[in-house]
Amino acid sequence: MTPAKAFSSLGYFSIFFAPLLVPLIVWFAVEDRDVKRHAKRAFVSHLIPALLVAAASLFSFFRLISMKTRTEQFLTNPAEARIPETFGYMGAAPLLIMLLYSFLFLMVVIWNVVQGIKVFRI
Repeated sequence: MTPAKAFSSLGYFSIFFAPLLVPLIVWFAVEDRDVKRHAKRAFVSHLIPALLVAAASLFSFFRLISMKTRTEQFLTNPAEARIPETFGYMGAAPLLIMLLYSFLFLMVVIWNVVQGIKVFRI
């Protein structure tokens, strides 16, 4: 096994211990063009779940703010306020986002393992 294969594979397998850090370090530290290509692919694949978590966090934050506002309106003036929904589309959204994240993360882990094994075999 050559060091190039080891570094290329390390970028993919780092999803288990340092998802964004290892591919980024390998990408900038190693001179080999093939290793850089694998490190960039691993970094992008590790970035997908991180971006999804950031988007879900922002969505949940704004969801909680809007829920708080509607609840305050209902408590201060119940005659004019709409009753806050309990489990409509917006109530189910956090569950749907968690399911989507779990599915995508599982696919990313499987893809990284397959790519890491492919690098060793080639």
